[in-house]
Amino acid sequence: MPSTPRKVAVVGISLSDCGRVDGPTSYALHAQAARRALADSGLDRSVVDGFGSAGLGTLAPIEVAEYLGLRPTWVDSTAVGGATWEVMAAHAADAIAAGHARAVLLVYGSTARADIRAGRRTSNLSFGSRGPLQFEVPYGHTLVAKYAMAARRHMHEYGTTLEQLAEVAVQARANAAANPDAMFRDPITVDDVLDGPLIADPFTKLHCCIRSDGGCAVLLASEECVPDTAKAPVWILGTGEHVSHTTMSEWADFTLSPAAVSGRLAFERAGVRPHEIDIAEIYDAFTYMTLVTLENLGFCAKGEGGAFVEKGRLLRDGGLPVNTDGGGLSACHPGMRGLFLLVEAVRQLRGEAGGHQVRRADGRLPELAVASGTGGWFCSSGTVVLGRG
Repeated sequence: MPSTPRKVAVVGISLSDCGRVDGPTSYALHAQAARRALADSGLDRSVVDGFGSAGLGTLAPIEVAEYLGLRPTWVDSTAVGGATWEVMAAHAADAIAAGHARAVLLVYGSTARADIRAGRRTSNLSFGSRGPLQFEVPYGHTLVAKYAMAARRHMHEYGTTLEQLAEVAVQARANAAANPDAMFRDPITVDDVLDGPLIADPFTKLHCCIRSDGGCAVLLASEECVPDTAKAPVWILGTGEHVSHTTMSEWADFTLSPAAVSGRLAFERAGVRPHEIDIAEIYDAFTYMTLVTLENLGFCAKGEGGAFVEKGRLLRDGGLPVNTDGGGLSACHPGMRGLFLLVEAVRQLRGEAGGHQVRRADGRLPELAVASGTGGWFCSSGTVVLGRG
């Protein structure tokens, strides 16, 4: 056990093949991402003694670890929806800092799109009808309906407009245009968003995330490993996690997500303030998620998200670049997308984002990033603050 907590860095990141991937299985995408992340780190696989995975296998993460040939002494299979990976990264960082692990590999992979295309599964209408959800599911209260109702509440309370929500999708697509890995890159307009087929009032199709295949991996390691890594580290500065509700009747305020708590904790523990952040990677299954998370993380006042997202503020050269790869609305969304947020944040801080690289006004690379994942219908949130050098 270290006498003082060890510093923790992200030392390896990767994407598997993403977008339209009809051949490989989900297990194969896990393996592809894991190999690439290890290669990116420059470390040997023998250094990995911790492993985190969720969403695949009967005994996650045991099945995936076996498939990868790993025998970890620290494991995590926390599953809280899209926030899983920020929460899991927080747990891994705590374990490494305490000396319970040296290097933890987090891996995700999904063939959500390919499975539907091949008839191996159908689109999910609900998360089930047992437990507390039995009181909502019979009334058609699907996931998208829950988000749509929350968006309508924000519009009612604060005057947020459909055009402002559409701006989130338009700017995400503009960011994706410069990202060769993005699934959809053709520009869209506010009118394109508003005129699309209605999914759940007020959301049209382009207010909703895409469905893709893909995977990614992130390797976290203790500061003792950093001298042996291939690239400069990106440090975990602070983390926070919070759960709020599962039934809508227990959600006190539809305009307040658990990011309000996880974000505050992460910023306090990192010793930074929202206005110091250079880029934000935010879970965006729907446009409203981006808007309200920006409020709840403290980038603007509560109720002012609509005005905040206007005038290109979220673009790569905007006031606060958000979802710089195009996000789940345009780049990729194979399911629990939270790990992709960490990959993109690290890419940007390293200066490895190519054509969609963000630079500060003085031409320097960004110094600070935040990745904030959301799970369920604003049921859970995990926030991670990262920094260079």
